[in-house]
Amino acid sequence: MSDREIYITKFDLERLWSLIDEIRQHDDKRKANLDMLEKELDRGLVVEPDEIPKDVITMNSRIVFTDLDSGATMTVSLVFPSDANFEKKRISILSPIGTALLGYRVGDTVEWNVPSGTKRLRVDNVVYQPEAAGDYHL
Repeated sequence: MSDREIYITKFDLERLWSLIDEIRQHDDKRKANLDMLEKELDRGLVVEPDEIPKDVITMNSRIVFTDLDSGATMTVSLVFPSDANFEKKRISILSPIGTALLGYRVGDTVEWNVPSGTKRLRVDNVVYQPEAAGDYHL
């Protein structure tokens, strides 16, 4: 992942720290994923939900991105682990790609390491962002 500035709503930050704390108490298998998410949260610019730019990926956002290596375009929703479902294109914040996407904006290139090397995605569109729609409870 890069050092580019990312945005996180105060509401998402609080819920994600609670998630991290809860999982750490019960699941040692996801330590690497949690460490990666913590690093992203620590570097994020925290804003109130009503102040987040409309083109930023927040929790429960539906986004379109392009894999810059394969050219494939995909539409997914970024969700909490309990709502993740690959067939419904709902990716968990704890997946490497989910953690990588949080806080980025339309036009940004997101990079993260996978076993085969570095993956690069371009954020093409935020189709739905809860905060922009006034859905502050999601």
